[in-house]
Amino acid sequence: MSSPILTAFVDLAQQQEPTSVDTVNLRTWILDNVVPLLLLVVALLLLYLGGGRGDNAGVMRRLGGVVIALAVIGLAVTNAGEGIGRWLAGLFTG
Repeated sequence: MSSPILTAFVDLAQQQEPTSVDTVNLRTWILDNVVPLLLLVVALLLLYLGGGRGDNAGVMRRLGGVVIALAVIGLAVTNAGEGIGRWLAGLFTG
């Protein structure tokens, strides 16, 4: 009861290679483009907001938060969290 066109579509669909869907290209693009751009924007904002008024201590305090954020991004990108967790656990368990 199926039409020849429908049968042709089914045959064509079965001949196609299965494709995998992943986010490797998106992850690479974000790491190569978005992260450096955000760092540049943060650096310019820190210089503009704190450096112009001579508030060097405030700039350094905010810079500490930026360093912590970079460490979190680094842990997320490199999958090094498990190794660091084992190292920290080894400090307490011997």
